[in-house]
Amino acid sequence: MTAASPPEVLRAPLVVEFPFTRSLGPVQSAFLTGLRERVVLGVKTADGKVMVPPAEYDPVTAEEIRELVEVGATGTVTTWAWNGSPRPGQPLGTPFAWVLVRLDGADTAILHALDAPGPEAVRTGMRVRIRWAGERTGAITDIACFEPHDAEATEQATPHDGQFADAVTGIVAAARLDYTYSPGRSQTAYINALADRRTVGERCPSCHKVYVPPRGACPTCGVATTDRVEVGPAGTVTTYCIVNIKAKNLDIEVPYVYAHIALDGAGLALHGRIGGIPYDQVRMGLRVEPVWTEGGRHPDHYRPTGEPDADYDAYKELI
Repeated sequence: MTAASPPEVLRAPLVVEFPFTRSLGPVQSAFLTGLRERVVLGVKTADGKVMVPPAEYDPVTAEEIRELVEVGATGTVTTWAWNGSPRPGQPLGTPFAWVLVRLDGADTAILHALDAPGPEAVRTGMRVRIRWAGERTGAITDIACFEPHDAEATEQATPHDGQFADAVTGIVAAARLDYTYSPGRSQTAYINALADRRTVGERCPSCHKVYVPPRGACPTCGVATTDRVEVGPAGTVTTYCIVNIKAKNLDIEVPYVYAHIALDGAGLALHGRIGGIPYDQVRMGLRVEPVWTEGGRHPDHYRPTGEPDADYDAYKELI
């Protein structure tokens, strides 16, 4: 007989993306506003070193630092790495070098892109200068990139009051992470079982706790969990919260209830939305069962089974 081949482990592209909004203190406000005006500002620490980009607190003493200085738009590459395949949203659309540049007058280096024809044109110690963006808004992208520049260092740090008209006081930065996610052997089996409207966990051979969703190993005993156990489908609400803020792209009317549900036979609770009952009637101990939509690969929500509530002692260890 030929042994059956193991099921293929699932993989899927995943994108995590959101706008990150933050307000700026006086130091960061002056730095970004300065970039808009083609001025690079640093901050002087207690021991006289100039930090660019500036920090609001001394990394050695943790004291607040506010003494701003202007540094040059030229500098020296301290280290670099070649990026042969630029990703969307990076500073340049053609291959470039990531470089750390110590600007003239600064004691620390700033990370940015260097426009160069190839890695053979980049070296530690080379001189570069800022290429300013044509349109500047008060962001790090006001520095379009660095470019090679042969002039010797002449700039020194000079005091600056950090005052500009129409200062930038806040920024919105787009954060995005693209990667391929694989749930692994255990959760692949769990997801495939959900497609068949079954919930399958794995039991630890040492402590006998059944993990749902399975993790592949028991975090308490540190041993592999290979014994698969079907649990549920019904379960008990152990605790819950009422959601009053509507999530973007989620077609669920608020308020609604999101709960921890301990499926019968499981050793810990999983997350699920409660439906089929007014939100203010959901309670700890409520017995629920999954509701599947046509073609759905996981329960859409859980609804009351009509059974009497579970006794607190039956689920208190799963809260």
